[in-house]
Amino acid sequence: MNNRKVLSLKYRPQNFDQLIGQESMSTAIQNAIEMDRVPNAYLLTGIRGVGKTTTARIIAKAINCNKKFGSEEKCSKEEYCHCEAIVDSSHMDILEMDAASKTGIDDIREILESAQYLPASAKYKVFIIDEVHMLSKQAFNALLKTLEEPPPHLKFILATTEVKKIPVTILSRCQRFDLRRIKMEEMQLFLRDIAIKEQAKVDDKALAIIAKSSEGSVRDALSVLDQAIITFNLQDQDITEQNVRDMLGLADQSRVIELLSFIVRGSQQDALREAEDIFDIGADPKLILQSMLEIIYLISRTKTFGKIENDLSVSESESILIKQISDEIDLTYVSMLWHFTLKGIEELNSTPNPFLSFRMLLIRLAHLKNMPDPQLLLEEDDFDNEIETETYNNTTGLKAEPLISKTQIKNTIQEKKEVPKIKPDTVNLASSTQEIHSFQELVDLTNKHKEIELKFDLERNVRLVKFDQGKIDISFNESLSKDFIKNLSLKLNEWTGKRWMITLSKAEGETSIYETKSQLKEETLKDIKQTEAYKKVLEAFPDAELIDVQEEDQK
Repeated sequence: MNNRKVLSLKYRPQNFDQLIGQESMSTAIQNAIEMDRVPNAYLLTGIRGVGKTTTARIIAKAINCNKKFGSEEKCSKEEYCHCEAIVDSSHMDILEMDAASKTGIDDIREILESAQYLPASAKYKVFIIDEVHMLSKQAFNALLKTLEEPPPHLKFILATTEVKKIPVTILSRCQRFDLRRIKMEEMQLFLRDIAIKEQAKVDDKALAIIAKSSEGSVRDALSVLDQAIITFNLQDQDITEQNVRDMLGLADQSRVIELLSFIVRGSQQDALREAEDIFDIGADPKLILQSMLEIIYLISRTKTFGKIENDLSVSESESILIKQISDEIDLTYVSMLWHFTLKGIEELNSTPNPFLSFRMLLIRLAHLKNMPDPQLLLEEDDFDNEIETETYNNTTGLKAEPLISKTQIKNTIQEKKEVPKIKPDTVNLASSTQEIHSFQELVDLTNKHKEIELKFDLERNVRLVKFDQGKIDISFNESLSKDFIKNLSLKLNEWTGKRWMITLSKAEGETSIYETKSQLKEETLKDIKQTEAYKKVLEAFPDAELIDVQEEDQK
């Protein structure tokens, strides 16, 4: 029978010294154990494969070890070794529960019932609950009291990848440790040691690719290394960088940089051709986009801090290529590339054919070269508004000078189209200026030009404080349109050919036109109801009621 273990299980850490990348956590836990200040519950959180369950077992061994845990001193043959039983998952007092498969309150009740009994042989009874965030709300509530005040012989160790899903009431009862991702340099050294122990022929660049693809997960890195050894070393082949890329479906980083250079130059055909070549080696479109994001980040870093140095993920030749691309563009264009690429990854997840979506994204990215800087567009739009206002005041109708703006690509000049000539009817309107002598004339003018919103605000939401030629002081209520001042200024400029100053005053001002009309109508109704004619109408029609009056020209 073949008892060969996979590398992730074969080289699983058995003590705190063998944990990589978690030195601060290891020191804190070991000090607590030596001082006999072990908390009621530990909470271990981090991404997959960084050692949460492994650390939980090491803690269980450390607090129950008959000797000084981690030292060279071993238990004698006559003594029962808790550590070996815990490693074999056969210890009666160390109970592991997978909360992903046992999520209900009944499962927690079983644990709590067994918690009342003393440990059979160990010093502490330890409950290890993996993926604890999967427990139901009722299960968490049932766990609260025991977690806060457990029996002296009971300890909890909770592990999770989704700490945000755990209730705050649980978090406050645990001593929390965040297991960090393993750095690429640490991962490479660790993989090199494993490769030597396994007598595997692996070059450093291949180990760098494996470490990078693992994204800080030791288990993922060991799984990829195990796959590479089985695939190539058993065929008497060395494990090279290209072999690993072919196995994982990764595009060569230099080819991704070349693809980006075509995009930056706006060469659509070359970009699509390069993408087809990358697809031929079996690369995944999503992985290509992720590599592009990494290169875009490196371009921005180069743009900000200069040439990349001491970066294990980039070779010297690739660093030179990245520097060449960064010299051709500015940070605004880099930000646009980043944004569009991120959106492209989202589209890949929702498109039935990711290859078509990837090609369409390349076409859009290639055309980014000709897009103007958004900030410059805003500034030019403000400048255009000023030119148009001046043209309204110019009765000669002279054409404005064209604008010229730079795009985000250096040494590239994009001409802005000429400001269009003002229509003849607009010029005629500007040339036939009018005089406005009163506030009522202004209201009548808005009615004449069918400016309904302005007329409504002037009559109902504005009170006149003072009216002079070129200047109006008003007060207003909360219903006034937010664009009232802007719209009224433009229309006054258009109708009179002059700039008007509109001032908001704290003075109460006159009653609004609507209020004046309403008061006049009420007084008229009151006077009519006192007339003999109205009384005769009521005698003839007792249910009649006078509700409104209108002038003859309003009928």
